[in-house]
Formats: sequence, C-alpha cells, structure tokens
Amino acid sequence: MKKIVLLSDTHGHLDEHILKFCNGVDEIWHAGDWGSQVNETLMELNITIRGVFGNIDGPSIRLIYPEYNLFTCDGIKVIIKHIGGYPGHYSAGVKAKLAEEMPGIFISGHSHILKIMRDASIGNMLHLNPGAAGIQGFHQVRTMLSFKIENGKVFDMNVIELGKRV
Repeated sequence: MKKIVLLSDTHGHLDEHILKFCNGVDEIWHAGDWGSQVNETLMELNITIRGVFGNIDGPSIRLIYPEYNLFTCDGIKVIIKHIGGYPGHYSAGVKAKLAEEMPGIFISGHSHILKIMRDASIGNMLHLNPGAAGIQGFHQVRTMLSFKIENGKVFDMNVIELGKRV
C-alpha cells in the first residue's frame, strides 16, 4: 500500500500546512508549476517525489521533471501532465496519449480548479486535479489531495483545504 499526497501549482509557496500532510506518506506527486525552492524543500523529507514541469517552471525543474510522467504505482498506471485538461476537454494531444497508454489515473494541474472525475471513454480512468496549493492565482481556497493505492485500487481519497489563498 502507498500513501500519496498530490500537489500542484505551488508557485514557490510551501508552508507548514502543506508539509504537515506530507509527514508519513510514501510518495509526493506534483503536477507542475513548482516555483522556486519547493522541490528542494520536499527533497529534504526523503520521500519519493514524482512530478512534471509546469509552464512557469525554469530550467532547474525542467532538468529534473519531464513534460509527461508515466509510471506504475502499486499496480496502477499513472500519467501526470501539467496542462492536460479534463474529460471532454483535454489539451491538444492528451486524449491520444491517454488512449494509447490507458492509465488508471490521469493527473493534471494548471487550472487551479480541483476536479476528481472518471472518464468512461478511457477505461473508466480516474482524473485528478488537486487544485492549487500556492497563493498565486485566482482560486479562493488552496487545495491538495491525499489518497492510498493498493493492488491497483485507489481509496481513502481526501480533499485537503489549506486555507484561503491570501
């Protein structure tokens, strides 16, 4: 069993509220727009970190994280892409990639809008967008997700509200 924390759009903001939920997890996943110092701080936790670069991320993040991250976690295939869209409204090229790979989970960020939904057209794939954990943007409440994966099953999904953006 893996315990996961899913973040996106931190834009350089990582506070004690976020870090509190990272304690005791097996992996931290980040859907892009890290901003400065976020990766370095998370790496100090000595937890597996998986992620992708976002549109605001510079060379230091782009050298570490790809545009698409495709991996398997405890029996379920996962794809992360920062600007990916969501079921019925995928970004250019994303639907073809999803149809080719047939992941169990597709994660995107960028919109700052929390979404958890299924896509029946792609094997009932679970789409996750954790919203934005940072303080930059138009969102009113900072959010992230936590969940568990075991033997290809996702469970104990929690929406974590981190407080108001400002």
